[in-house]
Amino acid sequence: MRVAVLGGGVVGVAAAYYLSQDGHEVTLIDRNALPASETSYGNAGLVSPGDSYAWASPGALKMFVRSLFRSDLGIKVRPSLDPYFLLWTWQFLFQCTPARAHINTLRKLRIAMYSKQCINALAQHTGVQYESGHRGILYFYRSQESLDAGAQHMKILADHGLRIDVVGRERLIEIEPGLAAAKDKIAGAIYSPMDQTGDSCLFARNLTAWCEQHAGVKVLYGLTISGLNVEGGRIASVRTDRGPIEADAFVLAMGAETALLGRKVGLKLPIYPVKGYSMTVPIRNGGGPTLGGVDEDKLIAYSRLGDRLRLACRAEFAGYDRSHRPDDFKMLRKVGEELFPGVADFDRADYWAGLRPMTPTSVPILGRARYDNLYLDCGHGHVGWTMACGSGRFVADLIAGRKPEIDPDGLLYDH
Repeated sequence: MRVAVLGGGVVGVAAAYYLSQDGHEVTLIDRNALPASETSYGNAGLVSPGDSYAWASPGALKMFVRSLFRSDLGIKVRPSLDPYFLLWTWQFLFQCTPARAHINTLRKLRIAMYSKQCINALAQHTGVQYESGHRGILYFYRSQESLDAGAQHMKILADHGLRIDVVGRERLIEIEPGLAAAKDKIAGAIYSPMDQTGDSCLFARNLTAWCEQHAGVKVLYGLTISGLNVEGGRIASVRTDRGPIEADAFVLAMGAETALLGRKVGLKLPIYPVKGYSMTVPIRNGGGPTLGGVDEDKLIAYSRLGDRLRLACRAEFAGYDRSHRPDDFKMLRKVGEELFPGVADFDRADYWAGLRPMTPTSVPILGRARYDNLYLDCGHGHVGWTMACGSGRFVADLIAGRKPEIDPDGLLYDH
C-alpha cells in the first residue's frame, strides 16, 4: 500500500520507519530542507517516562491563573481572544481535577514506557546513532518541602511500573558528579534510572537516511502542504505547492500544524501550540553533567548530548509565533552557569524556539480520523521525542490491521 506521512519531525520519521517495515511504499513529506528542523530540532533531549504526569491538574490550574499576572514563572500565558485558544483553555480546565489528572497520567505513562522500548529496539535494529545516554534522569529540588511534594507527586508513576529512587544530596552527587558545584543549592532528587537522553534531531535525520537507503522510503523536502483532497469519503491526495501527491493512506504528523490542516477537512483536533525555548552550548574541558536532569523548582531541563549541553525551559501560550529574543534565554543561561560553572561556552550558544503540539489531556491523539484512509499521529506535547517511536508503531499496527501491543484506551481519536 502507498502511505504518505505528512511531517518530517521525529514523530513522522518514526512512523515512516515502522510503516516501511510492514512493506508499504512510504513517502515522507516536509516543508523544510531537512528532517527535524522545527519542534524536534531543539527539545530538551530527554526520553522521559518520568515526566508522564499530566499537565492538567489542580496545581496547574493555580499556576495557569498566576501566569496571567507574573512573568517569572515557567509557564506564560498571553491573553488572547483566539476562539481556538479559548476553547482549548476551557477543555484544559475541565481536565484539572484529581480524577482526570490520574487517568491522563496513566495513559501518558503507558505510551511513554512502551515507546522507550521501541526506541531501543529500533536503534539496535538500524544502528542509528543519536548521542544517546542510558543512565537515567535526575528530577531535583532546591528545598526539602518541594522534594517531599515531588516524591508524593511521582508516586503514581512508581505504583504503575516506573522505578524511581528518592535520593538525598550526597547520593545525588554520587550519581551525578557534574552537579557538585551546585550541591549546596539542591536538597535532593528523584532519580529515574529507566529514563534516557538523546538528540532527537540527530536521531530523526540518521533514521531518515537509513529509511531511504534500506527501506525505500521516498522523502520529499521543501514541499508546503496546503490541504487534502477528499473524494468519495476518502482522502485522494495531499495538495502541495508542487502539485497533488496521491496515496492509499495518509498519516498526519505535522505537530501543531496538524490542527490547522485538520480543520480544512472537518477535524476538530484539540491541539494548541505551546512555545518552548532552548539553548545548546559547547562543553569545555570535558566537564558537565553525565546524565539528564530537570531543575523542578526552576522548570528547566537539560541533557548532555556528546560535547554539547542542551538547556530548555518555559511553556508559553503565544499562538503560532516562533520568534525569540535574547532576553528569552537569560534565565536559561543564569541557571546553566549556576549548576555547571565554567563548563560551557555560553557565548557560542545556539538559540531555538519551537512549538509543542499540546492537548488538554497531555495525551497524544492517534488512529483513524473521519475518513477511512486518514490516520493521526499528533498532539504529543512536550514529550514528542519520548513518545515518537511508540506512537509510530501503534499507528502502523492500526494501518496493518493488527492489534496494537498496548491498550488503546484513551489514545484513539474521538470522532
